[in-house]
Amino acid sequence: MAETEQQLTKKIRPYKIIYPIVIGLAVVVWMLYREFDVTAFRDITFTWHSVLWLLVAVGCMFVRDFGYVVRIRVLSGGRLGWWSAVRIIFLWEFTSAVTPSAIGGTSIAILFVNKEGIKVGRSSAMVMATSFLDELYFILMFPIILLSVSQTALWNMPGVNKGITTGLIWFAVAGYSLKFVYLMILSYGLFRNPRGLKWLLMKCFKLRILRKWRHSANEVGSDIIRNSYELRHQPFSFWLKTFGATFFSWTARYWVVNALLMAFWAGKYGWGDHFLIFARQLVMWIMMLVSPTPGGSGFAEFVFKEYLGEFLPSAGVAIAMAMLWRLITYYPYLFAGVLIVPRWLAKHFGRKRG
Repeated sequence: MAETEQQLTKKIRPYKIIYPIVIGLAVVVWMLYREFDVTAFRDITFTWHSVLWLLVAVGCMFVRDFGYVVRIRVLSGGRLGWWSAVRIIFLWEFTSAVTPSAIGGTSIAILFVNKEGIKVGRSSAMVMATSFLDELYFILMFPIILLSVSQTALWNMPGVNKGITTGLIWFAVAGYSLKFVYLMILSYGLFRNPRGLKWLLMKCFKLRILRKWRHSANEVGSDIIRNSYELRHQPFSFWLKTFGATFFSWTARYWVVNALLMAFWAGKYGWGDHFLIFARQLVMWIMMLVSPTPGGSGFAEFVFKEYLGEFLPSAGVAIAMAMLWRLITYYPYLFAGVLIVPRWLAKHFGRKRG
């Protein structure tokens, strides 16, 4: 437990929180320096209509978090109370925000669930189930998007260098491939042959370059074996509820940009445009998976400007909108973590004084 407390304490050190903010702001300032055009901002009018749609954008994030809270309560079999579920989600999102996108916050999520009164075995099963459901959403939605949207519309970005376009496509392919491989391995281990997967993991981690993580791999393999029986015997209604909550959570998150566009340019876009914007956001999130920076900082702002810039009056406006988008969807979890994590650590790891 002391080791885990030390890991969490390291994550909430000031530089760990400031680091992604500085990266994001630095990229935004650099892009504004290159692309800023004051005349493009003259067409932007801020009205009560803008306030309404900004509230809708924030509301989408509430729907997203509420879906996560409902999902984790269902996964716990009703053992978690509402406030416990809320704490877990915000702790989880905070650790995801301060770690690279490919890593996320799942490594410590088991501890968060366990400390809220759930046994270690079930905590591990819950975290693995959430991971499975999140990956399943992307694996199913990406092909649907490809079949529903014109490939030219999805990948053609007017005014963007072809090299950048090609690079973004490869980022999307790499991100989807990683998710697909991970989901197949996880599905095989959880629902088909958990002992076989553990055997394969231990074989792989015999390699000299991976040997120092062999103990961790052994623990993961044991978790998969322990969780397999519980998850395989869940009724269909269990998976329907949890995947439904997952679907609404991720989908609500992708409507945030649509709401932001409605705040300042209502009536400019038709339903087809809004669906294309939604589709590009989903693809953009898959691209962000391979970002090495915490929470995709810097990379997310750059991709937003390049990939969604054609829907905005100018590159400068696109950069400003990217910053507003991150202020709603990313930075709140950093600030919430600063408030919640120290108190949570003190409650669960603090030493009683005489």
